[in-house]
This record gives sequence, structure tokens and C-alpha cells, in this order.
Amino acid sequence: MAGKNLVQKLIDSHRVKGQGKEDGARGEALVRIDQTLTQDTTGTMAYLQFEALGVDRVKTELSVSYVDHNLLQVGFENADDHDFLQDMAAKYGIIFSRPGNGICHQVHLERFGIPGKTLLGSDSHTPTAGALGMLAIGAGGLDVALAMAGFPFSFPEPRVLRVELKGRLSPMVSAKDIVLEILRRLTVKGGVGKILEYTGEGVLSLSVPQRGTIANMGAELGATTSVFPSDEATKRFLEAQGRGMDYIPLAADPDARYDEEIVIDLSALEPLIALPHMPDSVVAVRQVAGKPVDQCFIGSCTNSSYYDLAVSASILKGRHVARNTSLVIGPGSRQTLLMITRDGILADFVKAGARILECACGPCIGIGQAPRTGAVSLRSSNRNFEGRSGTKSALVHLVSAETAAASAVRGVITDPREFAGSGGVRTPDRFVSDDSMLVFPKERDAALSVRRGPNIAPLPVFEPIADSMEGEVLLAMGDNITTDHILPAGSKIMSLRSNLPEISKYCFAAIDPDFPQRALKAGGGILAGGENYGQGSSREHAALSPRFLGVKAVIALSYARIHRQNLVNSGILPLVFDHREDRELVSQGDRLSIGNIGKGLSMDRFEIRNETTGATFTAHHGLSGRQVDLILAGGALNAARRELAAGR
Repeated sequence: MAGKNLVQKLIDSHRVKGQGKEDGARGEALVRIDQTLTQDTTGTMAYLQFEALGVDRVKTELSVSYVDHNLLQVGFENADDHDFLQDMAAKYGIIFSRPGNGICHQVHLERFGIPGKTLLGSDSHTPTAGALGMLAIGAGGLDVALAMAGFPFSFPEPRVLRVELKGRLSPMVSAKDIVLEILRRLTVKGGVGKILEYTGEGVLSLSVPQRGTIANMGAELGATTSVFPSDEATKRFLEAQGRGMDYIPLAADPDARYDEEIVIDLSALEPLIALPHMPDSVVAVRQVAGKPVDQCFIGSCTNSSYYDLAVSASILKGRHVARNTSLVIGPGSRQTLLMITRDGILADFVKAGARILECACGPCIGIGQAPRTGAVSLRSSNRNFEGRSGTKSALVHLVSAETAAASAVRGVITDPREFAGSGGVRTPDRFVSDDSMLVFPKERDAALSVRRGPNIAPLPVFEPIADSMEGEVLLAMGDNITTDHILPAGSKIMSLRSNLPEISKYCFAAIDPDFPQRALKAGGGILAGGENYGQGSSREHAALSPRFLGVKAVIALSYARIHRQNLVNSGILPLVFDHREDRELVSQGDRLSIGNIGKGLSMDRFEIRNETTGATFTAHHGLSGRQVDLILAGGALNAARRELAAGR
């Protein structure tokens, strides 16, 4: 018998047997969750859902509530929600990371991630922790709430893609360029149903923060997660964090097998750039060099570590940002901010004319530093979807921290290898350890009163699915519809995250501002999409809002993993066209009818009639037995509450 790869080891060590239903040759992986994380844009809803379960305390080894997204306080909403999150953490035994402490993924790497553990987070970039040898998966808030309540987490049994790294990176070529190269090869849907496992001699030369950059952007491939071995680099990182006791070695067996393999020669890589408006629109920086740049941003959960900022500062030191270019810096954590202050790096940024932001997500999701109309913006973040920056007309490019810094100095897109004499940065032997912005839970206080601002609305009650449905096609969309298309990011809309009736008023605003009114007037209906429907964020509001507006089903050619599960969790039936050409049989405004839904769910075959044109076609769901049960119950919250009431 062949040995196991690392993914198999991680899954098998946490596999829960004898629960749930499995369908198909590969079925579902059902795993025990050791740790959870939430962030404020998804956590407010997750904790409302956790509260609705009636569980008195989290059941995980460790759960952390981070406030890192919507820190811009221009009204009462965000401040009220932060109080709510802190009180919920205290009530239910959750660690609370205060606003300003840093971005969830970076702080979790620094202070809480442990090799060999499972982590479920209500943020699509939770796989960042795979840099430590964790099985770290992004999910909707309800899935995280269920994990905190002690329920196992299920996901399609993945194919394991081995990414063998050979050689070493050349100066001014970075880990960001590695993952951009993978995106160039595989596309934004090339990782769907897969976990990427990194192996080879090239891994040994990458620090944990560099590995984190790669694991983070595996989400842009649609991958379930990415995993690195836990090795000497992992040990050095944990020891530098004062957490050497958390280290264990983890690696694939020498004779491990994989479903797919690709090889990347690190020595052959050059600086890369993702052009607007998709992370896989990748070309070499030299091919577009010389194009004027209006704005550069170095930060986000992808490239805001001490290493990223130190190497950027080495380029900027003794130089100044170009006159017509703005440079903004966002340290990923308070730890990083303290260290760049101590080491003079912060002063180098300020002297060079950079603007310094607080330790938060910010510009990555359109919360502050939106570019001007039509601006060319170079960002070290992970997504460049149209409008995500806060300016729809902006041309956002994804680059490494090195390329952003070099371009800020020149004022045009610049190959950072022009600054090859800079760099030489290494991971510190000891990081600053200051956990004063973390609030650790005490023993349960039964008398604790949770502060609830007026923006925190009660959870709606969704009814189980009927045995037949008829409805108008409210929108007929193309490929790669993102969660930002479904529910835009930005400070105005995301401040309504705890108020489903209000946030639903912006559903599909990027496509059709009149959608909410049309949906309500029509009494709900059906959505049609193309390939990779729902890619992007884990925000379950992108499923809850259509459900609140009466959407009963989505029919598409394929789905992003997290959003598909969020649809199921919300009680929306996600169907797949049996034949690609049948997508052309459905137009906006048509009325579709679907009968015998119970039978269709059981047989995985639906006959759908277009009542407007008279055309008929078939579709399937491809759901597991467990997911079918959730659809029949009207969503995961309904199903979990019934299970708990029955004495699970």
C-alpha cells in the first residue's frame, strides 16, 4: 500500500465516521474542527446564528473573534457591532482580538496556529494557516457557528494536487510571483475540488510568511485549501514567536501518491502582475513596464508581514515616492507595526512619502483608500475584481510588495529587479510578543448582558422548500460572477452586516441596482449563472440576501465551493445544467417551473420547463445526502436546531 500524502494524514487524523451521508465515489470528508476564527464582517451574523443554536459555550479547543475589516467608524454601526462581538466572545468562551490588533490571518499565524490542527474560518483566506501545516479551510459563518457548537465540518472529498517547487527564487522575485504563476497556469477555477500540497526542495527556502502568501491566494484558484509541510522553517518561526512548544514535524510519506502534479522551477520565475479584473490575468511585469501608476498599496492579509514591509522599505530607503503616485502601507498586525517601528522601517516609509494605515484589511475590500476615477492601482492584495477597491472604474493590478514599492518610486509599473541591490531581508530570530490587545475569556458569566445596537436585527426564519416551484428568472448572468457582484463590499454596505433586511437592499447592486425591488415585487424567483458562480469571499450574506428576497433556486454551469455550501445552508437549491447549451434556453424574465422536487432531490435529476418559451431541459444538484437534508429542512440552522432539540 502506498504511503499517505500530508493532506490525507491531516484529514484522516480528524475524520469523523458514522455521521452524515456520503454519495459518490469520493463522497464527503467529515472532520472534527479544533480551532475557529471569525472576522467582523462575517462574525456578527455567525454569532447571531451560534446564539440561536442555544449552546452555552464553544466546544472547540480554541476560537478567536477578530475585528479587522470594517474599522472605519463614520457612524454608530461598526462601533456597536464591535461591542456586540466583544460581549459575545466573553459570554461564550471566545478570544477577542480588539480593533487595531491586526488582520485575522496574520495574527492567527503569529499567535495561535498549530501544525496538525484543523482550522475553520468565516473568511475565504483562512487557508493562510496552511503555511504552518494546518488543515485550514474557509467557510460561511453558519458553518463556523456549527463548528463552535461541536458539529463536524463536511466538504467534498478533495483531489490532492502536488505542487513541487524546485530551485530558489532570484533576488526581487517573491512568493507572490509563485502563486501568480500557479494562477496563470490553472485559472481562478483550476483549484475547485482540490487541495494544493506543496513539496520539493524549493519549499525549504521559503519562510512561513512567504508560505502564507502562497496558501492565502490558493483561495483565488477556488481550492479548498493549501498545505505546506511542518519543517525546520516552521520550527524557527514558532520559536521566534515564543511558541516552540507547538511545533511538530509533518510531511508526506516518501511514497505518497497524488491525483495531479505540477512542477515550478523557482529559479526560472520572474516578477509577475495580474491585470484587471481577475487574479488569473497574469503576465510578466516587464511586458507592461512603463505604464503610469496612480496608487500603490502594500498590505492586506497576503503581503503585510514584517518580511514584506522590510523588503519594501529596502527599496524605498533613501528614495521618495514619485510625485504623481500615492503609496499607502498597511501593516498586517500590531506585532509587525511594533517591529517596523523598533527597527526604523516605519521611519523609512514616512521619509519616502508613504501614508501609514492601521493594522486592518481596509483598501483590499474598498474600506478606505479607494482610487480616483480610472486610476491605475497596484496592490499587494489578493483580489482585483471590478469595483472591489471602492471605485468601479479603477484598474487594479495585483503585484508583489517588491513590485509595488519599485513602481511607487518610479511612478510607472517597474520590474523590481531594477533594485536588485536592495533586499537581503531575513525572518527575525525573535518577534515582539505583546498580546495586550487580545481579550481572553474568563469563566462563564451567566449574568453577562450582551450590548446590541439598533443595527443588529433578529435572524429571519426560513421555511422548508416546497415540492414544486415556479418563479421568474430574476437575473441571467455569465461566468465568474463573484460574491462582490452579488453583494458589494465597501464601508457603506458592510456596516450593515448584522442587519439582513437592510444589507439585502444592495443585493446584486453591481449588476442591477433595481434587483431587490424587482425580486420583492415578483415574490422571489430563480437565478441563472454560468461557470464558477459565487467565486470570491466566504460572506454568507451573498446567499442570505437573495434568500431573504425570495430566491428559491440558482441554476448554473458550476459553483465556487464556499458559495455553493452557503446556498445550501440558506435553503437555496443550487442546480447544475446537464448540458452546457441549455444555459441558452434561459433568459431574464422567463418563468421556470420545477416539479417533484422531493423526487428530484432523491434521484438527482430535475426536469425544468420554461413556461415562457415552452422549452424543457434537465439539471442535477450533485449534493451529498447531508446537503439534501439541509435543503429539505430549509437550511442548516433549521436542521441543527432540530438535531440539538432531539438531544444530539
